[in-house]
Amino acid sequence: MDEDSRYEAVRSRDARFDGAFFFAVETTGIYCRPSCPAVTPKRRNVRFFATAAAAQGSGFRACRRCRPDAVPGSADWNVRADVVGRAMRLIGDGVVDREGVAGLAARLGYSARQVQRQLTAELGAGPVALARAQRAHTARVLLQTTGLPVTEIAFASGFASVRQFNDTMRAVYASTPTELRAAAPKGRRTANRTSAGIPLRLAHRGPYQAGHVFDLLEREAVPGVEEIGGPPGRRTYRRTLRLPYGTGIVAVDERPGAPRSATGGWLDARLHLTDPRDLTTAVQRLRRLFDLDADPFAVDERLGADPRLAPLVAARPGLRSPGAADPEELAVRALVGRIAAEDLVRRYGKALDAPCGTLTHLFPEPAVLAEAEPHGPLGALTAALADGAVRLDPGADRDDAQAALLALPGLDAATVAVIRTRALGDPDVAPPGADVPDTWRPWRSYAVRHLRAAGE
Repeated sequence: MDEDSRYEAVRSRDARFDGAFFFAVETTGIYCRPSCPAVTPKRRNVRFFATAAAAQGSGFRACRRCRPDAVPGSADWNVRADVVGRAMRLIGDGVVDREGVAGLAARLGYSARQVQRQLTAELGAGPVALARAQRAHTARVLLQTTGLPVTEIAFASGFASVRQFNDTMRAVYASTPTELRAAAPKGRRTANRTSAGIPLRLAHRGPYQAGHVFDLLEREAVPGVEEIGGPPGRRTYRRTLRLPYGTGIVAVDERPGAPRSATGGWLDARLHLTDPRDLTTAVQRLRRLFDLDADPFAVDERLGADPRLAPLVAARPGLRSPGAADPEELAVRALVGRIAAEDLVRRYGKALDAPCGTLTHLFPEPAVLAEAEPHGPLGALTAALADGAVRLDPGADRDDAQAALLALPGLDAATVAVIRTRALGDPDVAPPGADVPDTWRPWRSYAVRHLRAAGE
């Protein structure tokens, strides 16, 4: 899009582009999402940015009316396999907060200077600024949905000091942390501890076929780690999470009724974390599992132009290609199947300190499985995951991962295709031997979902 077409999207308040770009108004010093309901500014006063971090770095603060920090992420980062796309997925997973820019660069195989230069050139912000914008959003969520002390929130959000936290919140939101907490909608704040969980709205753009996602999760659910209950249309999916600083239990509700309209919508969720520093990572993993950053407009436009797929797309607009909450867990489950996975959880899974209903365990780590089951395809896969010979983290090179997986004994091309689609979140995977033409690129994973949903 050029700047004139972006301005047309702003003038028409087109929610399809929320998260794809941001605009700022020089006369007010505020930046917004394209669908902001405020009066459309004059073209000469508008500037456009690829990321919220770039807008913040230019001195603009977030609009309090449209909350541009709460938009779905750009679908580009799921599609792109280059260093910028991989870097953005890793930053979203909290790698800069945990390992710094040097750790991010090491995972990407580049120098810190190269990563800084490429991100700044394309996005207008480097990794520190991008992580800072993410920390600010995490802090706002904690301020407005929990009763945690402000000092605890500062460090839980990834800030190095309370002063840095206060300065950032004033710069991004033009409010102090105390003022942001006071502005929280009634009923959103929970108790003084996170034992009640952190309520979240996981935003998505465009229509969302929640029923098909929840159907898949229900079929695949592994007892002890996952459960799903409630009547169709009002189900709740719950699962345990292994996170960098601790553990978590998440509950995500299926939205009742028809798929949401072109304005988008959200899934209601609640997170119970043993350490609030894991909030950003947990949210990003849920977004990947439910494919919430997808661009259904681009997918449906391409696939709907095909005579074979057109009636399927019309019947299920916004059909998603679910990912994984834990890529290494998904790889093991893709290899052994649900029944065997349940047995692995029962024998080797780590028991939760405080079980919650039927959720009693974390899925066993690759290192544990490699030691307990060292032989056969499972032993080969888990050993490769444990020693880093196969990487499935958000910044992994998908082609390298596929080649490494295919080199392992006992992993056939069909299993590797599932791992690439789900664990690595690749939107353009065709199962081997499937009748999936190149004209469906770059959305072949979604085409496969449509065919399977139609029973083909």
